[in-house]
Amino acid sequence: MRQASLFHVSYRRYDWRFRSPEGEAATVSSLVTYLCEDSVATITMDDGKVNVLSPQMLEELTGALDAAQNEAGVVVLTGREGRFSGGFDLAILQGGGRAAISMLDAGFGLAERLLRFPKPVIAACNGHAIAMAVFLLNSVDYRIGAAGAYRITANEVALGLTMPQAAIEICRQRLTPAHFHRAVSLAEIYAPAGAVDAGFLDEVVEPGDLGTAAQARAHQLLTLDSAAHAATKLRTREPALMALVAARVADNAELEAALARQLGADA
Repeated sequence: MRQASLFHVSYRRYDWRFRSPEGEAATVSSLVTYLCEDSVATITMDDGKVNVLSPQMLEELTGALDAAQNEAGVVVLTGREGRFSGGFDLAILQGGGRAAISMLDAGFGLAERLLRFPKPVIAACNGHAIAMAVFLLNSVDYRIGAAGAYRITANEVALGLTMPQAAIEICRQRLTPAHFHRAVSLAEIYAPAGAVDAGFLDEVVEPGDLGTAAQARAHQLLTLDSAAHAATKLRTREPALMALVAARVADNAELEAALARQLGADA
């Protein structure tokens, strides 16, 4: 049996040491499982529900990426069966205030990190991908989706939310021109096959083949020269990254101003 790498990660209050019943060495946290085997790090989101990108989930994903950057050659990011992610935690968003601002900034910070990540990153999209989840899809290097009755959508406008500037820039650099407006301004809902045409996914496979397809692509990408990949990624994405950095600053300023007005009105 092939041995996976085993190491201890202390990340805030999470102890990530774990060995599966089959004997495979892994690390696990409350919401994210990390397994690195044959230089491929698989990061799995599973909160037992819809995989909301809560502050805890975002923290654990950051920790898993830290580990992968140190020891892996390729990263596979995936979710639980039927759910890649339902996007940000709506309860925190609706609550507003400092908690919402921090969560939004952490989410778009994660997307920026994925766009800059020095190793190839594959998303294995197991099902529904909503709102911030599709912005993460648009930030990795290759996206494989599972066929099925799944929704892939940036639904902010449908929920009455103005699309953040950071989200617009992330979509602009990846979606096809014909679908950019439909996806961002009209909140169009895509099935997996249509998501390939729009630019949210690169290919679709049968659900039972998703893991195998992701691992096969990962091992193919292991053959790339890592330094050349990292440098070329930054060079090709430089305009988009510059736009994203400026958009994050603008979004945060807008949110801080709104919070200040709210606190002033409540005083």
